[in-house]
Amino acid sequence: MNAEIQILIITAASIGFFHTLLGPDHYLPFIVMSRAGKWSLTKTIWITIASGIGHVVSSIVLGLIGIGFGIGINKLTGLEAGRGSLAAWMFIAFGFAYMIWGIRRAYRNRKHSHIHVHEDGTFHVHKHSHHNDHVHVHEESKARNLTPWILFTIFVLGPCEPLIPILMYPAAESNYTGLFVVTAVFGIITIVTMLTVVIIGSYGISFLPLGKLERYTHALAGATILLSGIGIIFLGL
Repeated sequence: MNAEIQILIITAASIGFFHTLLGPDHYLPFIVMSRAGKWSLTKTIWITIASGIGHVVSSIVLGLIGIGFGIGINKLTGLEAGRGSLAAWMFIAFGFAYMIWGIRRAYRNRKHSHIHVHEDGTFHVHKHSHHNDHVHVHEESKARNLTPWILFTIFVLGPCEPLIPILMYPAAESNYTGLFVVTAVFGIITIVTMLTVVIIGSYGISFLPLGKLERYTHALAGATILLSGIGIIFLGL
């Protein structure tokens, strides 16, 4: 293994780590959805791993196609930028829709009072919510089933921007073994970093006392994802 490939391996590990750590869209959606959806740690881990693999592999496949067919790096970089914008707008759309659904759910599940009058003239006030109503249960079940797939789809569409121009093309100029190693290091470090931050974040947020805000967890999760998408578009996160 020549010196150039060794440098690229170190670069791949560094970029994979910092690119993921400094991009909150890589882990915040999983953390907030885990809390809102009351996912188990195992479910959270598998959804994160699957989304991370999809995120990395989509860029690897595109890079290999570009290298195999001799496509110019500028064209691929432009395509990756387009995919990044698409994924960001999907984050915004999904976050906004989920936030509205969460607000609606919280409003419908608010506690309200009914006066019960007895035959002897006495009465009492009874407070309850409709949280367990049949229709609500089916709505929440549908949301729980769809959410992981939506996140996975968004991450598959989202590119690993530095991978192709900074790592894959330079490695391919040396040899294909180096290309494989550099790409594998970047992918593994990216996914491990995502998973580590998600596990720590999910564990930490589980101790966060929300009190009366607990019924707004879905709305807060949607707002967080919405802000992540806005951050990608307007702040370049």
